[in-house]
Amino acid sequence: MLTGIDWIIILFYFTIIAGISWWAIKKKDKDSPDDYFLAGRHLGWFVVGASIFASNIGSEHLVGLAGSGATDGVALAHYELHAWCLLVLGWVMGPFFMRSKVFTMPEFLEKRFTPQARTVLSAHFTVCLYRY
Repeated sequence: MLTGIDWIIILFYFTIIAGISWWAIKKKDKDSPDDYFLAGRHLGWFVVGASIFASNIGSEHLVGLAGSGATDGVALAHYELHAWCLLVLGWVMGPFFMRSKVFTMPEFLEKRFTPQARTVLSAHFTVCLYRY
């Protein structure tokens, strides 16, 4: 059960977030895809990496992997230990995608091949998303 001090802390937190959001909206000069998807290309590597890491960690890690580890053993951790492959992929492919000035894989396929390739990949991802 939440007490009065809990509600005050929650209200304070949301007030701070709303204030930062309002300040960022007022400070913005222009609207573009770079601003929306890439924060105007002004973020450092640490902020981007921390965002990717935070997006990857969720309840499936805290609850699901702990439960699977208890039932299946440490062999399940082998999957998580291969995260370094993602870092290597980003190090090798990141500059290539930055030179191409694309934001998503379907957009890259459209530039490299045809608009139909983009549509096929987008449809495939959509079907896979709703399937699982």
